[in-house]
Formats: sequence, structure tokens, C-alpha cells
Amino acid sequence: MLKYFMPTSVNFGEDCVLKMGSEIATFGKKVLIVTGMKSALLSGALEDVIRVLKNESIEYIIYNKIIENPTLDSVIEGANIFKKNNCDFLIGIGGGSPIDAAKAISVICANDFKGREIYIAGSIKKSYPIIAIPTTSGTGTEVTPNSVITDIEKGMKAGFASKYTFPVLSFLDAKYTLSLPEKVTRNTAVDALSHLLEGIFSNKRNKLIYPILFEGVKLIYENLIPVLENPLDLKLREKLMLASMYGGIVIAQTGTTLQHSIGYPMTTEFGVPHGLSNGLVMKHIIDFFLQSIEKELSSLFMYLQCTKEDFFNWLDSLGMNKNFEISEDFVSRRIPEVMATRNMANNPFKVTSEEITNLYRKL
Repeated sequence: MLKYFMPTSVNFGEDCVLKMGSEIATFGKKVLIVTGMKSALLSGALEDVIRVLKNESIEYIIYNKIIENPTLDSVIEGANIFKKNNCDFLIGIGGGSPIDAAKAISVICANDFKGREIYIAGSIKKSYPIIAIPTTSGTGTEVTPNSVITDIEKGMKAGFASKYTFPVLSFLDAKYTLSLPEKVTRNTAVDALSHLLEGIFSNKRNKLIYPILFEGVKLIYENLIPVLENPLDLKLREKLMLASMYGGIVIAQTGTTLQHSIGYPMTTEFGVPHGLSNGLVMKHIIDFFLQSIEKELSSLFMYLQCTKEDFFNWLDSLGMNKNFEISEDFVSRRIPEVMATRNMANNPFKVTSEEITNLYRKL
């Protein structure tokens, strides 16, 4: 049996916030805008949103304390602001972090959580409406129920998802990505690539999404290097944003896998950007899962008109072949964390702690 579910309404294209922003008014009269310190401003997205809110007579409060890899403490603070101001809905503007944080704030407030309950499967029973406006082409969180929040006290990065945490409405305008630095453009695109590939890795792989999965990989494979060489080319940027959305649609159906689980500790302990951590292990994960996904990968490479070796060489050209020193102490401490992530249930076969140790040692 095949199944597909994505309840998010998407507006895609230049100036879509200004052209279609009146849709925001259907969700209430007071909104909490969740952002980081810079991207929403530099991209121009915040300016466009405020213009729409003023036109629609919607009151707004800005909470701009979300950092990369948002913390549980920060979303609890945001939830307190949401409740204190009697807000009706949320708008997350930025990369994956502010949008993920908006999802967490929404469910904490709607379910009267103290915080950590967000990690408990099945605990989420409702949410406040979430509107997503991405300023990167990477996470695809604008079309997924997924949110990843770091619990500093426990030293772990963990995700949660519920049918209630899909954004109700998303606006995707590639002009908001024009201000991204080269490394952020690269790392976020590699994150999107990981999501697309994990749709093949996952034991929930679904033929209904293969067309957008294959096309998403092709968009990144053919356009990432041209974007890095021509960062102000809006048409090229649109292709990466479309691929990122495709990646989000894919993992909303299949979930992520070991590819993500093995990268989380590298981010929390060493500060490696999330997309880069996925990229550094990508070739190793492809080879590790090859016995179970050879047919699907062969079809993908035929669609790309390349070989696996061509694809690996392309990853190398992006800097995804750099050595990364992993200590035995890190491995012994972090393996239990990797094994405990919910992503591990989606692997194409059962993975042992010894196999994960060997993957880390290859970095």
C-alpha cells in the first residue's frame, strides 16, 4: 500500500509574500514572528512580512533570539512570549532553525507543555497555526512536520514530528536566499540532497515520490556549482529552492535515517553545520546501504546520466571529502545517542553500534 500526506499550502515564486500575503489574515489578529538575529532582516523577508501584516491590520511581536541549532531553553522563552501576548499564530522566518523553533513554540503553547514533552511520541494533540518562510534552500522544513531542537542540559540534539506540526502555509521566494554566504548555500543544499537520498535509503521508501525525489537530486547535481559561481542568479537559486522543497516533501513521507543520526553528535559536540555533517558521511552511507538500495540508486544515476564514481567526484569537488578527526572517546560516548534516535527505525536494515563506530572511523 502506498500513502502520501502533506497538508501544507505552498506559494512559490518571486514576491509571493507580497502577492499572496492576504492569506495570512485567515489565521488571526496577533502573530509571533520567530527569527534569528540576521537572516530575516538581510534577506528582506521580514520587511515583506511586516508590510503585509500592516496592510492586514495584524499585530505582531518579533522574537529574534533563535540561533543555529535552536535550544530547548530558547523555544520555552518564545512560548512564554507567545502566551503572555495572547498570540493567535506564528510565522517562522529563516533557515530551518527559526521554523523548527516556531513549530516547537506552537506545540508547547497549545498542549501546555513545560518543554521536554515535545520529544515524547504521541504527546502532541494540537497546535497553533504555523506559517513558514524559508531563507535558505536546505531543510525543507516548510513542508514537513519535523522539528529538531537541542537540549543543552542533556547534551543532545533530537527531533519530533506530528501531523499537527506541518506548517499550514508556506511562502518560498528564492530572492530571500540571494544574501547567503557561499558556505551556507553549499551546506544547506547538501542537507537537501541528503533528504532526497534518504527517501531512497528509508525502509518507508515510496514510489509515489520517486519522480520528485529524482528531479530534486538532479536539480542540485546540475545547479549547485553554477549557483556557487553565480550567487546572484535568481533563476538558479529558484532551482535549489525547489529541490529543497522536494527534499522536505520526501522526508515528510519517509523520515530520515542513519545519515542524520550519525551527524547530530558532530553538530552538538564540534559545531559542524548540519548540512556539512551530512555531506561528510554521505559517500560512506551510500556504500554502506548499497546492498539494499542498489536498484534504486542505479535508476537514480541513470536519471542523472552519471555513474556512482561521477557522483562521488562531484561531492569531493564540494569539499565533502575532508578528513574529520573523531576520537575514540567521542565514539564511545556518542554511539548510544545515535542508536537511540528515532531515525534509526527507518534504516533499510538493522544497524549495529559496531557498524556505526566503523563509519565514524572512516572520517
